[in-house]
Amino acid sequence: MADDLAAKCEACRAGAPQVSDAELAELIRAIPDWTPLSVDGVLQLQRVYVFSDFAQAWAMLDRVARLAEEHGHHPALLLEWGRLTVSWWTHKIRGLHRMDFELAAKTDALYRG
Repeated sequence: MADDLAAKCEACRAGAPQVSDAELAELIRAIPDWTPLSVDGVLQLQRVYVFSDFAQAWAMLDRVARLAEEHGHHPALLLEWGRLTVSWWTHKIRGLHRMDFELAAKTDALYRG
């Protein structure tokens, strides 16, 4: 899955291309548990992961943070008891880049373990 979306990251530079509506429709099929939503006019990918306790949610947050650092591309993370909400988008272009979909897929792989 992530291999299908793999691309050299150009997302973190101003002027990088946002995904088109057609690309969004295609790419979202590969990550069906994610929801595209607009937050303050910025399109983002969001998913809530559910756990049986705080420690498991925290451990997942740590794995996602390491993934983000590895790629130099950072999501919004909301840690709650038994829940971790992850939102990927590209800050520099105020929208979605293909890299956001790749990292969403990699986040799902971390969850599956």
